[in-house]
Amino acid sequence: MELLLMIDAARGASAQQITAVMPHYAYARSDKKDASRISIGGRLVADMLVTAGVDRVLTMALHAPQVHGFFSVPVDHLTAIGVLADHFRGRDLTDTVVVSPDLGNAKTATQFSRLLGLPVAAGSKQRLADDRVVIDAIVGDVAGKRAIILDDEIATGGSIIELLDRLKDLGCTQAAVATTHGLFAGKAVERLRSHPSVTEVISTDTVPRPAGFPELQVSSVAGLFAEAIKRIHEGESVSSLFDGVDPTHAPPQPKLPF
Repeated sequence: MELLLMIDAARGASAQQITAVMPHYAYARSDKKDASRISIGGRLVADMLVTAGVDRVLTMALHAPQVHGFFSVPVDHLTAIGVLADHFRGRDLTDTVVVSPDLGNAKTATQFSRLLGLPVAAGSKQRLADDRVVIDAIVGDVAGKRAIILDDEIATGGSIIELLDRLKDLGCTQAAVATTHGLFAGKAVERLRSHPSVTEVISTDTVPRPAGFPELQVSSVAGLFAEAIKRIHEGESVSSLFDGVDPTHAPPQPKLPF
């Protein structure tokens, strides 16, 4: 609501262009009608922003690509995989594999693994409820390896804990958890801190840091947003920022196991 009021105020002041900078588009997960008589919140919020007068939206790591289609104005969709990859560069990544919690996130995980020159694997996930998931298989070789789990958003942590358990069953020795939007709602912090396989948890600063989680390592995406804002308002291209890497310096793409 505060954002809508600011947009309306800017429009009332005859602003030439209004860009809504939303590091975390909070209703992106409400992107489909998966039950009767529910609202598609992602579309509703997009309509409200456009009605208020926004000309452009700058955001990061939308939950699903179709959310772009909810907007009738241009959307610049940044990714944090370059910033998260920088956290692991310079380390010994021998016998390390990037793991996606589900097949839907496999494309992003593949882009991330390409930056680090690592193989990629993915979980086969079924969501039984908002806070309950089952991962019945891991596609890819994880036995005897260390994992870097990459997810776009961690809310309650249910998917991550289920994945950690499956990886441990398959012989994965340890795991680092990396995410763009670290919401850590409910018992997420307790779950991650107490799991024996977790070596570290890395998030960005798209949302405020949770209380009671001093071990959380936070990588800032402020510089990436600042560069995007500068290019937008100077009329320059922002497309080179979307993949999180200069394509002329990218390592070769790993082969998918699926």
